Amino acid sequence: MFMAKTSETSHLKNATNFDELIAYITSYGETYNPSRASIQLTALKTLANSVKPYLTAVHDNLPVYNNAVAARKVAFAPLSKLVTRVGNAIKATDTTEQVDNNVATLVRELQGRRATPKKTTEEKAAALAAGQTIVEISSTHMDYITRADNLDKLIKLLTSVSLYAPNEEELQVKSLTALRDDLNAKNTDVVNAEVIVSKARIARNKILYTPLTGLVDIAFDTKTYIKSAFGATSPEYKQISQLKFTKPKS
Repeated sequence: MFMAKTSETSHLKNATNFDELIAYITSYGETYNPSRASIQLTALKTLANSVKPYLTAVHDNLPVYNNAVAARKVAFAPLSKLVTRVGNAIKATDTTEQVDNNVATLVRELQGRRATPKKTTEEKAAALAAGQTIVEISSTHMDYITRADNLDKLIKLLTSVSLYAPNEEELQVKSLTALRDDLNAKNTDVVNAEVIVSKARIARNKILYTPLTGLVDIAFDTKTYIKSAFGATSPEYKQISQLKFTKPKS
Protein backbone atom coordinates (compact mmCIF):
# COMPACT_ATOMS: atom_id res chain seq x y z
CA MET A 1 0.00 0.00 0.00
CA PHE A 2 1.29 3.48 -0.86
CA MET A 3 1.61 6.35 1.60
CA ALA A 4 2.22 10.01 0.88
CA LYS A 5 5.50 11.18 2.44
CA THR A 6 4.07 14.66 2.87
CA SER A 7 0.75 15.42 4.48
CA GLU A 8 -2.01 16.33 2.05
CA THR A 9 -2.54 19.39 4.23
CA SER A 10 0.92 20.75 3.44
CA HIS A 11 0.17 20.88 -0.30
CA LEU A 12 -3.04 22.77 0.36
CA LYS A 13 -1.18 25.09 2.74
CA ASN A 14 1.29 25.97 -0.01
CA ALA A 15 -1.57 26.85 -2.37
CA THR A 16 -3.41 28.81 0.33
CA ASN A 17 -0.31 30.79 1.23
CA PHE A 18 0.27 31.50 -2.45
CA ASP A 19 -3.22 32.98 -2.68
CA GLU A 20 -2.45 35.14 0.34
CA LEU A 21 0.83 36.22 -1.22
CA ILE A 22 -1.08 37.32 -4.33
CA ALA A 23 -3.56 39.26 -2.19
CA TYR A 24 -0.73 41.23 -0.56
CA ILE A 25 0.90 41.87 -3.94
CA THR A 26 -2.40 43.11 -5.35
CA SER A 27 -2.58 45.67 -2.53
CA TYR A 28 0.83 47.05 -3.53
CA GLY A 29 -0.56 48.26 -6.84
CA GLU A 30 1.93 49.53 -9.42
CA THR A 31 4.79 49.55 -6.91
CA TYR A 32 5.02 45.79 -7.44
CA ASN A 33 6.67 45.77 -10.86
CA PRO A 34 9.13 42.90 -11.47
CA SER A 35 10.84 42.58 -14.84
CA ARG A 36 10.61 38.78 -14.77
CA ALA A 37 7.39 37.70 -16.49
CA SER A 38 6.79 34.59 -14.39
CA ILE A 39 6.51 36.56 -11.14
CA GLN A 40 4.36 39.37 -12.47
CA LEU A 41 0.93 39.58 -10.89
CA THR A 42 -0.98 38.26 -13.90
CA ALA A 43 1.31 35.21 -14.15
CA LEU A 44 0.98 34.53 -10.42
CA LYS A 45 -2.82 34.60 -10.65
CA THR A 46 -2.76 32.25 -13.64
CA LEU A 47 -0.51 29.82 -11.78
CA ALA A 48 -2.71 29.91 -8.68
CA ASN A 49 -5.80 29.10 -10.73
CA SER A 50 -3.96 26.31 -12.57
CA VAL A 51 -3.05 24.56 -9.31
CA LYS A 52 -6.57 24.26 -7.92
CA PRO A 53 -7.86 21.47 -10.26
CA TYR A 54 -4.84 19.33 -9.41
CA LEU A 55 -5.47 19.69 -5.68
CA THR A 56 -9.14 18.88 -6.24
CA ALA A 57 -8.32 15.75 -8.25
CA VAL A 58 -6.34 14.29 -5.35
CA HIS A 59 -8.95 15.37 -2.82
CA ASP A 60 -11.83 13.84 -4.81
CA ASN A 61 -10.12 10.50 -5.46
CA LEU A 62 -8.67 9.86 -2.00
CA PRO A 63 -12.03 8.81 -0.47
CA VAL A 64 -12.48 6.21 -3.24
CA TYR A 65 -9.06 4.79 -2.45
CA ASN A 66 -9.62 4.87 1.31
CA ASN A 67 -13.00 3.17 0.95
CA ALA A 68 -11.45 0.45 -1.21
CA VAL A 69 -8.73 -0.13 1.38
CA ALA A 70 -11.31 -0.32 4.18
CA ALA A 71 -13.52 -2.75 2.22
CA ARG A 72 -10.53 -4.99 1.53
CA LYS A 73 -9.53 -5.00 5.20
CA VAL A 74 -13.03 -6.09 6.20
CA ALA A 75 -13.12 -8.80 3.54
CA PHE A 76 -9.79 -10.29 4.61
CA ALA A 77 -10.46 -10.07 8.36
CA PRO A 78 -12.15 -13.51 8.77
CA LEU A 79 -9.61 -15.34 6.61
CA SER A 80 -7.19 -16.51 9.31
CA LYS A 81 -9.89 -18.13 11.45
CA LEU A 82 -11.58 -19.60 8.39
CA VAL A 83 -8.45 -21.39 7.14
CA THR A 84 -7.81 -22.69 10.64
CA ARG A 85 -11.19 -24.41 10.40
CA VAL A 86 -10.25 -25.75 6.97
CA GLY A 87 -7.06 -27.21 8.42
CA ASN A 88 -9.00 -28.87 11.22
CA ALA A 89 -11.56 -30.19 8.73
CA ILE A 90 -8.75 -31.88 6.79
CA LYS A 91 -7.32 -33.42 9.96
CA ALA A 92 -10.75 -34.84 10.77
CA THR A 93 -10.72 -36.90 7.53
CA ASP A 94 -8.70 -39.97 6.55
CA THR A 95 -6.21 -37.97 4.49
CA THR A 96 -2.52 -38.83 4.69
CA GLU A 97 -0.10 -37.06 6.97
CA GLN A 98 1.55 -35.52 3.91
CA VAL A 99 -1.72 -33.95 2.78
CA ASP A 100 -2.37 -32.66 6.29
CA ASN A 101 1.12 -31.15 6.40
CA ASN A 102 0.72 -29.51 2.99
CA VAL A 103 -2.54 -27.92 4.10
CA ALA A 104 -0.99 -26.86 7.41
CA THR A 105 1.86 -25.14 5.55
CA LEU A 106 -0.54 -23.08 3.46
CA VAL A 107 -2.62 -22.25 6.54
CA ARG A 108 0.51 -20.97 8.29
CA GLU A 109 1.42 -18.84 5.28
CA LEU A 110 -2.10 -17.43 5.12
CA GLN A 111 -1.86 -16.51 8.79
CA GLY A 112 1.75 -15.30 8.71
CA ARG A 113 2.85 -17.81 11.32
CA ARG A 114 6.28 -19.43 11.43
CA ALA A 115 6.79 -23.16 11.02
CA THR A 116 9.26 -22.93 13.92
CA PRO A 117 9.37 -20.27 16.63
CA LYS A 118 11.67 -17.34 16.02
CA LYS A 119 14.88 -17.58 18.05
CA THR A 120 15.15 -15.40 21.13
CA THR A 121 18.06 -13.00 21.61
CA GLU A 122 19.62 -15.44 24.10
CA GLU A 123 19.28 -18.38 21.68
CA LYS A 124 20.89 -16.37 18.90
CA ALA A 125 23.80 -15.40 21.17
CA ALA A 126 24.32 -19.02 22.22
CA ALA A 127 24.22 -20.21 18.62
CA LEU A 128 26.74 -17.59 17.52
CA ALA A 129 29.02 -18.49 20.45
CA ALA A 130 28.89 -22.11 19.26
CA GLY A 131 29.92 -21.05 15.77
CA GLN A 132 26.52 -21.70 14.22
CA THR A 133 25.20 -19.59 11.35
CA ILE A 134 21.78 -18.10 11.95
CA VAL A 135 19.54 -17.63 8.94
CA GLU A 136 15.98 -16.53 9.58
CA ILE A 137 13.75 -15.84 6.64
CA SER A 138 10.67 -13.81 7.36
CA SER A 139 7.47 -15.81 6.98
CA THR A 140 5.16 -12.87 7.43
CA HIS A 141 3.81 -12.88 3.90
CA MET A 142 0.72 -11.03 5.00
CA ASP A 143 0.36 -8.60 2.15
CA TYR A 144 -3.08 -8.94 0.65
CA ILE A 145 -2.13 -10.12 -2.83
CA THR A 146 0.08 -12.88 -1.42
CA ARG A 147 -2.67 -14.01 0.94
CA ALA A 148 -5.18 -14.21 -1.91
CA ASP A 149 -2.63 -16.19 -3.94
CA ASN A 150 -2.05 -18.58 -1.04
CA LEU A 151 -5.80 -19.04 -0.68
CA ASP A 152 -5.89 -20.00 -4.36
CA LYS A 153 -3.14 -22.56 -3.74
CA LEU A 154 -5.09 -23.96 -0.80
CA ILE A 155 -8.25 -24.25 -2.90
CA LYS A 156 -6.40 -26.11 -5.64
CA LEU A 157 -4.93 -28.46 -3.07
CA LEU A 158 -8.32 -29.12 -1.49
CA THR A 159 -9.83 -29.72 -4.93
CA SER A 160 -7.33 -32.52 -5.47
CA VAL A 161 -8.32 -34.21 -2.18
CA SER A 162 -11.45 -36.27 -2.76
CA LEU A 163 -11.84 -36.91 0.97
CA TYR A 164 -12.32 -33.19 1.63
CA ALA A 165 -16.10 -32.84 1.55
CA PRO A 166 -17.23 -30.84 4.60
CA ASN A 167 -20.93 -30.33 5.26
CA GLU A 168 -20.30 -26.80 6.54
CA GLU A 169 -21.04 -24.55 3.57
CA GLU A 170 -18.43 -21.89 4.38
CA LEU A 171 -15.70 -24.57 4.37
CA GLN A 172 -16.68 -26.06 1.03
CA VAL A 173 -14.49 -25.51 -2.00
CA LYS A 174 -17.18 -23.56 -3.84
CA SER A 175 -17.51 -21.13 -0.94
CA LEU A 176 -13.76 -20.74 -0.63
CA THR A 177 -13.57 -20.13 -4.37
CA ALA A 178 -16.21 -17.40 -4.14
CA LEU A 179 -14.26 -15.84 -1.27
CA ARG A 180 -11.03 -15.95 -3.27
CA ASP A 181 -12.73 -14.22 -6.20
CA ASP A 182 -14.10 -11.53 -3.90
CA LEU A 183 -10.69 -10.97 -2.29
CA ASN A 184 -9.05 -10.69 -5.70
CA ALA A 185 -11.70 -8.18 -6.73
CA LYS A 186 -11.07 -6.18 -3.56
CA ASN A 187 -7.34 -6.18 -4.34
CA THR A 188 -8.06 -4.98 -7.87
CA ASP A 189 -10.28 -2.18 -6.56
CA VAL A 190 -7.49 -0.96 -4.30
CA VAL A 191 -4.86 -1.13 -7.04
CA ASN A 192 -7.06 0.74 -9.53
CA ALA A 193 -7.94 3.44 -6.99
CA GLU A 194 -4.29 3.72 -5.97
CA VAL A 195 -3.20 4.26 -9.58
CA ILE A 196 -5.71 7.09 -10.02
CA VAL A 197 -4.63 8.83 -6.81
CA SER A 198 -0.96 8.30 -7.62
CA LYS A 199 -1.35 9.87 -11.06
CA ALA A 200 -3.23 12.80 -9.55
CA ARG A 201 -0.47 13.30 -6.96
CA ILE A 202 2.24 13.20 -9.61
CA ALA A 203 0.46 15.87 -11.66
CA ARG A 204 -0.15 18.00 -8.57
CA ASN A 205 3.45 17.69 -7.43
CA LYS A 206 4.74 18.75 -10.84
CA ILE A 207 2.83 22.02 -10.80
CA LEU A 208 3.70 22.67 -7.17
CA TYR A 209 7.32 21.53 -6.97
CA THR A 210 8.97 21.50 -10.40
CA PRO A 211 12.27 23.39 -9.99
CA LEU A 212 12.14 27.02 -11.17
CA THR A 213 8.60 26.89 -12.59
CA GLY A 214 6.65 25.20 -9.80
CA LEU A 215 4.45 27.20 -7.43
CA VAL A 216 6.81 26.89 -4.48
CA ASP A 217 9.92 28.06 -6.34
CA ILE A 218 7.92 30.89 -7.91
CA ALA A 219 6.76 31.85 -4.41
CA PHE A 220 10.35 31.87 -3.15
CA ASP A 221 11.46 34.09 -6.03
CA THR A 222 8.48 36.39 -5.57
CA LYS A 223 9.32 36.88 -1.91
CA THR A 224 12.93 37.55 -2.84
CA TYR A 225 11.85 40.21 -5.33
CA ILE A 226 9.66 41.92 -2.72
CA LYS A 227 12.60 41.88 -0.31
CA SER A 228 14.75 43.49 -2.98
CA ALA A 229 12.20 46.01 -4.23
CA PHE A 230 10.85 47.21 -0.89
CA GLY A 231 13.72 46.37 1.46
CA ALA A 232 14.27 43.65 4.07
CA THR A 233 12.86 45.82 6.87
CA SER A 234 9.93 47.20 4.88
CA PRO A 235 6.32 46.69 6.01
CA GLU A 236 5.63 45.00 2.67
CA TYR A 237 8.31 42.37 3.16
CA LYS A 238 7.31 41.83 6.78
CA GLN A 239 3.80 41.07 5.57
CA ILE A 240 4.84 38.30 3.23
CA SER A 241 7.91 36.96 5.03
CA GLN A 242 5.64 35.05 7.40
CA LEU A 243 4.14 33.04 4.54
CA LYS A 244 5.82 29.62 4.51
CA PHE A 245 6.26 27.39 1.48
CA THR A 246 7.61 23.88 1.88
CA LYS A 247 8.71 21.07 -0.42
CA PRO A 248 8.28 17.34 0.21
CA LYS A 249 11.33 15.57 1.58
CA SER A 250 13.01 13.32 -0.96
